[in-house]
This record gives sequence, C-alpha cells and structure tokens, in this order.
Amino acid sequence: MSDPSNSLAVSLFSEILVVDQLARANVARVLPKGMELSHFSVLNHLAHTGAERSPAQLAKTFHLTRGAMTNTLHKLEWAGWVHVRPDWDDARRKMVTISPAGQAARDAALAAIAPVIDDVVAKVGVDKVRTVLPVLREMRLKLSKFE
Repeated sequence: MSDPSNSLAVSLFSEILVVDQLARANVARVLPKGMELSHFSVLNHLAHTGAERSPAQLAKTFHLTRGAMTNTLHKLEWAGWVHVRPDWDDARRKMVTISPAGQAARDAALAAIAPVIDDVVAKVGVDKVRTVLPVLREMRLKLSKFE
C-alpha cells in the first residue's frame, strides 16, 4: 500500500515542474528578440535590487555555477545591457550593474511578459493566486535550505 503523503508530494512537485516548464516557454516566446529568459532574470534582479553585484553573488542568487553566470554576463555585456567593472577593493573580482540600455530592455521585456502573466492570473483567479503565493514562498525557502 502506498503512503498517501508520498503520493501528495509527488503530485505537488509534478505540477510545480510542469507549471515551471510551461511558464518558461510562454514567457520566453514573448521576450524581445535576442533576449533569453536567463538574460531577463539577471536584468530584472539588477533592476530590482538597484545595487552592484559580483558574478559570484549573482551565481548564488540564481543557483548557477560561476561559469554559467559568467557566460550569461558576457552575453549581457556584449548586448550593452550590463556594465562589468573591476572591484576597486579586490582586483580579482568584478562588479556588475545594469546599464541604461539594460534597464530599457528589461522594461520592454516586462511589458511583453505582463499580459501573459496577467491573463493566467485572471483565468486562475486573483484570490486563488493570493492564497497559494505564501505557500510557494515557504516551499522556496524550505528548498533553499537543502543547498
């Protein structure tokens, strides 16, 4: 006989994984030409925090290797969306900020994404989304402690 709580956990995580996959696909489809979801995520984070971050800090925030983050930052820098400068206190490190062009690109992406997200929230129902959001946040916090 199977454990009902195990079945619940499997069903929950299966739904979360499928929702993640579908959300990423739908958002990626409407991003401005040349922008990837990883680019938007970094630009959105930098715009939201309003502070410089090191590549290592960004890698940790996004649960990526430093190499993966460096690759993303090179693409963002090449597009003119971020500024990367040496850390004045430690020449071995670099610091990253969003550029004015990056802010504009992030704003354009957000404008393209918003209708997709708003449509899903409207179809599911604002009250249901408000109810589930604290649970998802708590799950994120619990999962982040496994790392």
